[in-house]
Amino acid sequence: MNDATLFTRRQLLVLIAASMGFLAASSAMAQSPADSASLKWSMPTTMPPSARVAVVNGDPTGPGETTFLISMPNDYRIPPHFHPSDVNLEVREGSLLIGMGDELDPKQTQRLAAGDSASVPAGTHHFWIASGRTVATMRFIGPFTITYLNAEDAPRPRAFPFGY
Repeated sequence: MNDATLFTRRQLLVLIAASMGFLAASSAMAQSPADSASLKWSMPTTMPPSARVAVVNGDPTGPGETTFLISMPNDYRIPPHFHPSDVNLEVREGSLLIGMGDELDPKQTQRLAAGDSASVPAGTHHFWIASGRTVATMRFIGPFTITYLNAEDAPRPRAFPFGY
């Protein structure tokens, strides 16, 4: 492995280790998975098709703390991107492969299983791959913004019946 690969892996492991304290806090703030059936699920226009999100608390379009659940099918991928604020996440079901960097490379990921959590600092380039049907809780300071590193990765407007 080259130095850049080792640095990226170390950086991801440090982020995961540093965020383990987030796990206890997230259980107290978010609704339980049993409550997720009563939430209003929708298809986000800022992410690739097939994912569903449900706002647990807050307003993702406004300032302040927001929590939402994201449900992803097997092999769902969010290409390399970044956010203007820190993002904290906890995997509730399935597993999520998280990688750091500018290229979506499944070999450069760390697997998070149900119950695992991680924090991604503002501005950090990262990507996700769902392994099996995966549900995760995301917490951030809004408004929610996602900037894709490659313009062609940004979702295109969707027409009925596949979107809004």
